[in-house]
Amino acid sequence: MHQSQHAATLIRPMTTRVSEVRMPELGESEVRVMLEGCGICASSLPVWEGRAWFKYPLEAGSPGHEGWGIVAAVGSAVKDIDVGQRVALMSGHAYAEYDIASRDCVVPLPEELDDEPFPGEPFGCVMNIFERSDVQSGHTVAVVGGGFIGLMLTQLAADAGAHVVVLSHRESVLQLALTMEAEDIVATKDDGHDAQRAMQLTSGRGFDRVIEVSGVQAGLDLASDIAAERARLIIAGYHQDGPRHVNMQQWNWRGLDVINAHERSMDRYVAGVQKAIQAALEGRLDPFPLLTHTVSLNSLDHGFKLMRERPEGFVKALLLNEVDL
Repeated sequence: MHQSQHAATLIRPMTTRVSEVRMPELGESEVRVMLEGCGICASSLPVWEGRAWFKYPLEAGSPGHEGWGIVAAVGSAVKDIDVGQRVALMSGHAYAEYDIASRDCVVPLPEELDDEPFPGEPFGCVMNIFERSDVQSGHTVAVVGGGFIGLMLTQLAADAGAHVVVLSHRESVLQLALTMEAEDIVATKDDGHDAQRAMQLTSGRGFDRVIEVSGVQAGLDLASDIAAERARLIIAGYHQDGPRHVNMQQWNWRGLDVINAHERSMDRYVAGVQKAIQAALEGRLDPFPLLTHTVSLNSLDHGFKLMRERPEGFVKALLLNEVDL
């Protein structure tokens, strides 16, 4: 039994330190996972950069929440998961060699995906966002903000028979969107004419579904501006850095259905991951080409820098561990 492990601790803004820490005790209904890796999530960028409301150092392994790996041990009450099984887990300390999670937060992975990294949590988020978007065949769908989540939503919406347009200021993302069956792209320039350029693609009518994944005020404004009458506006961007302003008169006049597509219940996360697995097996979702960069536990800061700077060709970074089986 391992009594200690290596984990990354965010000791102050933009500085992580890898050290040997005590391994958490395994509860009777918990699963310990030897982590193959963990995704680096854009929602964690503010805590890495530093904000006045965060306190440092964070707990070891935090805020890693996109882990996957091999089951190393199970609690006495866990009867349906075996040691050696490959799983995705919803936990909070996965920037480490090991993490534990309640059995209810662990999703077994099929053998067909053995060769693929599987940060389950964001895959599940995408499936939940898409479900709440209610995209139907023939809909015009605008994805505002490319990036990892936006490109996966592009795949799903196109597969459903929708006419998908992706709006982003990043040329590499727009070109990727075309390979994922987007019918059109709009290079946003923040010049006051982005909405007009997008609306021209619908002959001025607007889009039936607008999925905002930018997480910033400008993206929210643009998404509102291009929604058609009685459209569904889905807010999937994580707006965590303060209040937002909305044009309520515009929302009222157009009769928009506005959906906040973030889930908080663990059963919804788990269900989303299970749906993502099925979608990947069926070919409706292929996120793996979007996992563009990898770092080690000792270079986690570099992974966050990649997320912040988003160099050409970047979509998402993963922390990968060397796993001895």
